[in-house]
Amino acid sequence: MDKKTRRQSELLRQLEQVRYISLEDIGRHFNVTTQTARRDVQELELLGKVRRLHGGVTLAQPIDPVVLRARRVENADAKERIGLAVARRIANGSAVFIDTGTTCEAIAQALLGHTGLRVVTYSLRVATLLSEGANFTVAVPGGFVRPVDAGVFRAETPEFIGRFKFDLAVISVSGIDSAGDIGDDDHSEVAAVQAAMRQSERILLAVDNSKFGRRALVKLAHVGDVHELVCDGEPDKGLRAQLDQAGVRVTVAP
Repeated sequence: MDKKTRRQSELLRQLEQVRYISLEDIGRHFNVTTQTARRDVQELELLGKVRRLHGGVTLAQPIDPVVLRARRVENADAKERIGLAVARRIANGSAVFIDTGTTCEAIAQALLGHTGLRVVTYSLRVATLLSEGANFTVAVPGGFVRPVDAGVFRAETPEFIGRFKFDLAVISVSGIDSAGDIGDDDHSEVAAVQAAMRQSERILLAVDNSKFGRRALVKLAHVGDVHELVCDGEPDKGLRAQLDQAGVRVTVAP
């Protein structure tokens, strides 16, 4: 395998993890010029493997389910600690929206010691975990079930979520970039979460620190739009400055 082929294969592996990489980042990571990075991207695009987008590149097709299943065990200890920290922030009897994803599944597991929670979620995995809770009320929208993470979507999902009022919306995202924008890689998922944020008194963002510095495809909000960040490690100085300026409470899970 020649140097270019190895470089392009490694780029595809990187995209499976972060979903989007700018041409400048490709150049820095592989120590090549921006022109060489652009040629690599153009060749991979001709092969149908990537798609150019906003000065960078993303995968042309959804990530393989095998890769997604492998992610379920990524940072499992950190997610468990985040789950416990978030659960301590939620009072018995609260009305809560809970996002989808493995971090939110850990939060759902940690909430089983609570009583009387009223929860709306579009994650069947979260709903199944919470169904074992003491006198919980759990609502999920109807629709098509997304493979691997069991998210439930249809065009009316944001409208369904928007009918409820929440004491707290617990959200998780694919990435928080250097500009402080938080986002995900699925437009339908972003629309559902934004509907919950509009209906909630407080918004709690729960992420492990592998999400810091990642850029997602679809902007959900800015870090200044949330009230609290719960993570497993201290954010870098730039992100921490933005959080402090916006008055966002930061809780690092012990």
